Formats: sequence, C-alpha cells, structure tokens
Amino acid sequence: MVRVFNVHYPVRTVILLCGEVAIICASFLLAALLHYGSDSGLVLRYDYGFYKILGVTVMAVVCLHYFDLYDPERIASATETYVRVLVVLGVLCLLLSVLGYFFPDFLMGGNVFVVGVCILTIALLLWRRTYVWLVGQPYLRERVYVLGAGDRARRLVEALRHRQHLGMEVIGWAGASGGSLSREELARKLLALKEERAVDRVIVALSDARGLMPVRELLELRLSGVYVEDATALLEKISGKIEVLDLHPSWLIFSQGFRLNFTFMLARRIVSTLVALVCLLVTLPLVPLIVLLIKLTSPGPVLYRQKRVGRGGRIFTCYKFRTMRANAEADTGPTWALDNDPRITPIGRFLRKLRLDEIPQLWNVLRGDMAFIGPRPERPEFVERLSRDIPYYGLRHTIRPGVTGWAQIRYKYGNSVEDAKEKLQYDLFYIKNMSIGLDFWIMLQTLKVILLGRGAQ
Repeated sequence: MVRVFNVHYPVRTVILLCGEVAIICASFLLAALLHYGSDSGLVLRYDYGFYKILGVTVMAVVCLHYFDLYDPERIASATETYVRVLVVLGVLCLLLSVLGYFFPDFLMGGNVFVVGVCILTIALLLWRRTYVWLVGQPYLRERVYVLGAGDRARRLVEALRHRQHLGMEVIGWAGASGGSLSREELARKLLALKEERAVDRVIVALSDARGLMPVRELLELRLSGVYVEDATALLEKISGKIEVLDLHPSWLIFSQGFRLNFTFMLARRIVSTLVALVCLLVTLPLVPLIVLLIKLTSPGPVLYRQKRVGRGGRIFTCYKFRTMRANAEADTGPTWALDNDPRITPIGRFLRKLRLDEIPQLWNVLRGDMAFIGPRPERPEFVERLSRDIPYYGLRHTIRPGVTGWAQIRYKYGNSVEDAKEKLQYDLFYIKNMSIGLDFWIMLQTLKVILLGRGAQ
C-alpha cells in the first residue's frame, strides 16, 4: 500500500489514478496534434497549451474523484462504473463550456477540447475495462495467511475478503477449522506454507501471543521473503481506523505517530484560524438569509447554545444555528438526534443537509475552543456515559474538537453507543496520524460530503 498524507491507499488505486492522468493528457495532446499537425509543438509551447491541458486534466481527475470512481467500495458493478465515467465526461464538457464562455482564451482553437473529449471517452472506457481484467488476474493477487483464531482474526479475514480492490487473497487462516490452537500446530502450518511457497504475507492476529506465537518459524518466513505484519497495523491501514477491541496499551505506546509536539500544534492552530476566517468571510452573505428563515419558520432563538467537552475535558459553549423546535429536550433530557427526528424543523433539516447550521462554530474556532479539524465535540452527559462504556474514549480529548474531522467524513452521524465507539476508532486514527497534509485532505473530502449530502442527520 502507498502512504499519502499518513493515509494508506492500495497500489492498484494509485496505478488507476496515474493511468488515467496519463490517458487524459494524452487524449488532449493527440487532439492538438491532429488539428495543428507539425505546428502543434509551437502552439503547446507558446500558447500555454501544456498548462491548459494540465488544467483540464486536474478538472477531470477531480470530477472522477467526486463521483467515487477511485472508491470501488461505493460502486456496485462494472456497468455502474461505465455510467459514472460517461456522467463525468458530460460534467467535464459542461465545465469547459462555462470556462470557454467566461474565459475564451482558455480554449484552444479548432475545437481541440471537443475532439479531445471524444478521444478521452473511448480511451477511458477501454482503460477501465482493461484495468478490471488486469487486476482480476490471479498472479497479481497477494496470497495472505492469517495467523489467529479469535474475533480479531475473523474481522480481519472478513475485511480482506470484502475489499477485493486491495489485491489480497486469503488462502487460509488458523481459526477456519475451529477449536483451540497450540504453538506446535501453528508452527507446523507455517512450515508447510514455507515449503510449498504458498504465501506472500502472514498476518499475526493472536489475541494473546504469550506462549503461543511461533517466533522462530515466523522469523524463517520473514527471512525467506514473506512479509509478516501485525493485524492491528494492517486493519489500521485498510480501514482508516484503530480498533479498540483487543487493543493493547503497549501498541499505542510503541507504534509510530501521536506526534503532538508544540511546534506542530502551533502550526495546526494557525492553519485552523486562517481557514475559519476564510470560511467565515465566504459564508457571511448567507447568515442574514439563514437568520430570516429560522425566525420566519419557527419560534425561538436563532442561535443554539450547548455545553460541549473540549481539549483536556474542559467544558465550553458551542454555538450553532437552531435546527430543532425550541425546548426540544424539555421532556426527554439530553438525547441524540434520530433518523427523521420529528424535533427537527423543515428549515433545520435543510441547514443540516448542507452543514450550514455549523457556521457559528467558526467563532468557537477563532476563540480557541475548537480546531477546524478534529473529533466531534460531545456533550458532557454523553461523555460521562461513553467514558464508562468505551475503552480509550478519553484519548479523543487530547486535542481540540473540530468542526469537521476524519470520523465525520468516514462514518455516518452517530446516535448510539455503538456509533460513538465506531467514531472513536476513526478519531484515534486521526490523532495518531495527524499532519497538515491530512487536514487539507479532510477539508477537500468535507466539501465532497457536503456537495453529495452524505452523513447529515
């Protein structure tokens, strides 16, 4: 897997992306060559042709990304992939038309971009079909054996079999036959795999490795070229979260990451403040309209003030635009918002869909109560309960909570203890792998989530 912004991506996805970047550039270069002939070099060099094609390539890749064409888990079939590719090309044509209308100099003469899109349509469909055939070949799949028999091993096997795009084929796991395992039995299995050269990677998923792990046999496999990896580390890479079930404190202590030094935290604070200021300036023209809509459609205050838990367990007041009827919790007390919650007003549902209700939280960022990126701030009543029920829950308070975050873009809105536990696993991943690059990636993904209306409650 390839690590970008402290997040791991399958090599196949990177190859797919690089291949499409090359195909998009080549399609428009070929269109320019067909139109200009021997003069194409001069046009591309002196009429900023290369930069224009590069700009169109970036637009096309962004469109492909926003239509989930680099996220195979969201696409049900090959037919759906081809339909989405055609839709992306239609959107690209629309964007080029708008750019050509407002900036005529951006377009190259002789309908080069039109011809380029026609070439690109054929090339992309052929490339996608070739890619699907190529990654389906057995010699390009990594053979994996899972050494373990507990729940963690089972979850790992299910995750690998569900994520076919990782290119890992589970050829067996120690818990497949059931029953208890001994060190000698595990050692025999590993030696057989070594002699048969039947495995490329062994993943150790033993819940209690004391006296059970066949260390000498694993070392022999490692020295023979077989990759040996811990299950917790691999689950972190492929899922983007750190599983708290069966997680040992020693792994948190000795694993890489959790670099919360003063210099990095200061830089992160500066970036959060600047981004909050920009977002506040961009959304400021919408504020009077939002205030008017709230006042006209339901009685009560415009702003909703609520106590939340911040860094180090400090309580602060969080501000949001009110999306529920006034005194919504007068009878029930503090409760999570539910699916199709009747307490949410029609305008409130619209504001939540577009995340416009969270604009006042930018003031919390400027005050220092929150960061722009971080775990979702929870209410003290929920934190007290969740800290009792979920191990390591307090770790999410080592940094400031955020307006958006890794858990918010990777998981739905939570309204139960199980959802809170799932989101904590994403929060721990973020805290462990925090970087400025990852923060900017989360910002881009947040924009995608808002545009597609995902995860709202």
